[in-house]
Amino acid sequence: MRELVVLGTASQVPTRHRNHNGYLLRFDDEVILFDPGEGTQRQLLLAGLPVTPIKRICVTHFHGDHSLGLPGILQRISLDRVPHPVSVHYPAGGQEFYDRLRHATSYWDNADIVPSPVTADFVAETSAGRLTALPLRHSIETYGYRLTEPDTRRMLPELLTAHGISGPAVGELQRTGHFGPVTLEQVSAARPGQSMAFVMDTGLCDNVYALAHGVDMLVIESTFLAEDAGMAAQVGHLTAGQAGAVARESKVRSLVLTHFSQRYPDASRFLEEARKEFDGPITIAEDLQRIPFPSRH
Repeated sequence: MRELVVLGTASQVPTRHRNHNGYLLRFDDEVILFDPGEGTQRQLLLAGLPVTPIKRICVTHFHGDHSLGLPGILQRISLDRVPHPVSVHYPAGGQEFYDRLRHATSYWDNADIVPSPVTADFVAETSAGRLTALPLRHSIETYGYRLTEPDTRRMLPELLTAHGISGPAVGELQRTGHFGPVTLEQVSAARPGQSMAFVMDTGLCDNVYALAHGVDMLVIESTFLAEDAGMAAQVGHLTAGQAGAVARESKVRSLVLTHFSQRYPDASRFLEEARKEFDGPITIAEDLQRIPFPSRH
């Protein structure tokens, strides 16, 4: 299964209908929790999701609405005796904050938590593909993340049959690229990998576009509307229109807007503004929403 489960969508201050940030990406066997803000553990419960499948946690920066839920999640992982290591990625310059959150209270620390500080050359190989990160433009050190699945090939049964290949020979063909005179390309078709980018709390900068380039799903903050563009630039945030323009210029397939300021009671205005820039699928994220990953090209 490939889907994004939205756990929280509020910027800075939660509202009656929007919790602090939290996003769970289920990408087959790889389950990644992004930016666990305050209340994430309860939001997981409301979404019917356990912590056990989580393999890694990605923190973009150490503002509270993106990280204050980390202690509860780590303690729950320990309580539930999660059997596998859980990597935690976070800006290297925020080590002091990570250390405080990691042991914010007393508890039986029974989990294998693997700290993995992020710098500009960060790369992690996962079961879903390569996870990378790039620095963004905000008031403190902040990183955006990108998950890129490698391209593969899909075997075509009718061509395998035509060449008399079956059983263990198929496995050898996949491993070595040929079986006798038959090459892998002769009996298969290209299967492009999928990709996702997670961009929070940033003003416009080159790395926003680099992270978003050609992804199947872009999850991006749109804290402000155009009427407050000056404030957005001052504090290092995006407007919905800017997020839409990033999606258009980066040739994104689907756009998920989130991280909304509580000053705007009508979320439909974010859609209207982004739609002027981007004509592809747009989702205005809501708490506890499940967003299917786009199908392959």
